[in-house]
Amino acid sequence: MDMAFLGELLTNVADRGRALIGMERFLGKGARPIDRLCEDLLSGKGEASGMALAQAVLEAWQRLDKPGRLAFFTVLMERFGPDAERLDAAVERYRETGDAAAVAALHLASEPRRQELFRRLNLAPEGTHVLVQMREALFEAMEAEPALKAVDADFRHLFGSWFNRGFLVLRRIDWRTPANVLEKIIRYEAVHEIQGWDDLRRRLEPPDRRCFAFFHPQLVDEPLIFVEVALTTAIPRSIGELLEPEREALPAQQATTAVFYSISNCQEGLRGISFGNFLIKQVAEDLKRELPGLDTFVTLSPLPGFARWLAAVAADPGALNLSNEERAELARPAGETISLEEAARAARDKLLGQMAAQYLLRARSASGRVVDPVARFHLGNGARLERINVGGNLSARGLRESHGVMVNYRYDLGDIETNHEAFATRNTVVASSQVRKLLRPVAN
Repeated sequence: MDMAFLGELLTNVADRGRALIGMERFLGKGARPIDRLCEDLLSGKGEASGMALAQAVLEAWQRLDKPGRLAFFTVLMERFGPDAERLDAAVERYRETGDAAAVAALHLASEPRRQELFRRLNLAPEGTHVLVQMREALFEAMEAEPALKAVDADFRHLFGSWFNRGFLVLRRIDWRTPANVLEKIIRYEAVHEIQGWDDLRRRLEPPDRRCFAFFHPQLVDEPLIFVEVALTTAIPRSIGELLEPEREALPAQQATTAVFYSISNCQEGLRGISFGNFLIKQVAEDLKRELPGLDTFVTLSPLPGFARWLAAVAADPGALNLSNEERAELARPAGETISLEEAARAARDKLLGQMAAQYLLRARSASGRVVDPVARFHLGNGARLERINVGGNLSARGLRESHGVMVNYRYDLGDIETNHEAFATRNTVVASSQVRKLLRPVAN
């Protein structure tokens, strides 16, 4: 069904509902408070009036200022949780019978009322879009009131269903894509900033470049996540060789390697809802069908937490059995006070490669997880840590975050499941022998 037609149809239904219930009661002078509107929505039965009420709630929410939104989320937490009387009755029935019907009733009674509220709000025109914006505002409110995590848990539960892979549409982004979408690609690029339209064209138009994005039917022309791909004949060691403005384009049919060099999430309100694993696997399969000569699928990835971890290591006299000279080298600023030429020489230092291997293979958080978030993402998706590239990104950001180090993760389509299981069940980082050789011996 054409999404524009569907959107118009829903709007017409909502407008009809406004007329049926006399919408001036809710939006005009002396409008009902938003919490009362929410109660009205939950107690209503009619579809048309329900859509109109949902729209009234969303419009009221959009008019709230920051303190008003915090108060609204607090009301959701305190007054729209499970119905206590219904839950008590369901618990008692379960204790008495323990049968399947009692289990089902207990499950329904334990659900917070705000989940049903969100479902009904989602029926309004643009409801999904506004709910995503609402969760983005919730993140800021949670900084002031951590207890609001209970509300976020309900958002995550519902969004995990509403945005599952079955609803997502994969679209290729190229130079012929509508300008309003291309503008969002420029805005949302989170790894390697796009320097205007000419730079974007260099990433989309040549025959050895691809870009793919996931879309949701309810978020028309709003990408959820996108990946930029370079087609090459070898695994790259630096981002410069991929983004060089004067480089010579490669005919796509000659490529043997697909390089995922930038993955950007676009909707802050969908933080924590995983799309990237599906995206990489789907794009790899599509590229393989288009270009059968591709036999290598790798990333060229940043190490966003490496410089911070390295600073902590350099400040700890007992860490990793480092010499004073090595500690002094690691304590040098990550690009702020040294020239690019000096930084390039520092980035080529063998010590940085050893420390990057230590960071990726052995560094763990207090909870035992791999420290680097990008590593967790790719390893959790079944990739192998293939190579550490010292001097891979000498931009100001690359120096600041990782002393210029970048990493290749390799997606071997035949080993993805095995690698994923090793990481998920045993926290094992599957790595090439080339990377493991960089590890320094553990001190006795």
